[in-house]
Amino acid sequence: MRRICVFCGSSPGHRGGYREAAVALGRQLGQRGIGLVYGGGNIGLMGAVADAALAAGVEVIGVIPRSLVGREVAGAAVEHTGVTRLEVVESMHARKARMAELADGFIALPGGFGTFEELFEILTWAQLGFHRKPVGLLDVDGYFEPLRGLCDRALSEGFLRPDARALLLSETTPDALLAALARHEPQRFRAWISREEEL
Repeated sequence: MRRICVFCGSSPGHRGGYREAAVALGRQLGQRGIGLVYGGGNIGLMGAVADAALAAGVEVIGVIPRSLVGREVAGAAVEHTGVTRLEVVESMHARKARMAELADGFIALPGGFGTFEELFEILTWAQLGFHRKPVGLLDVDGYFEPLRGLCDRALSEGFLRPDARALLLSETTPDALLAALARHEPQRFRAWISREEEL
């Protein structure tokens, strides 16, 4: 894998472990020579993973919508001007498409609605066969346990098939997660539901 796209919060969260995990992931990317693709911010977990990857000597590409460029949080610009390359796109939709195009795999760190939305869209694209790249959760301090439980419930209630549920990998350390993504073997999916199953 040349690059990993990381979805994560623009907030640091309330637990110090979240930022520590973001920094550890950035360092692990550096040790493996894997570049980072992310949302282009310099705040919260986004800034932490980008700074760590930059310090580790790997390429960091930020992709940010034009509407966010120049905005300020606590007196500082939202966008990270120190990255290897900052691409400015016209919309949030274009941002997600460009990040997906640049990356060979995807990791979600803790975050809020934006992180959830990015994660589930990229999983949906995988289920539909639009890409065959690995997707994983870095489950820091059990943050994603309820989300994994929801996916298991969707499986047990017939809204996900086992092969689709298996698309979402999960590990508690950056090293284990990157290893799991590297082992990922893309699958081909049959049609989600047949007429016979519907009746």
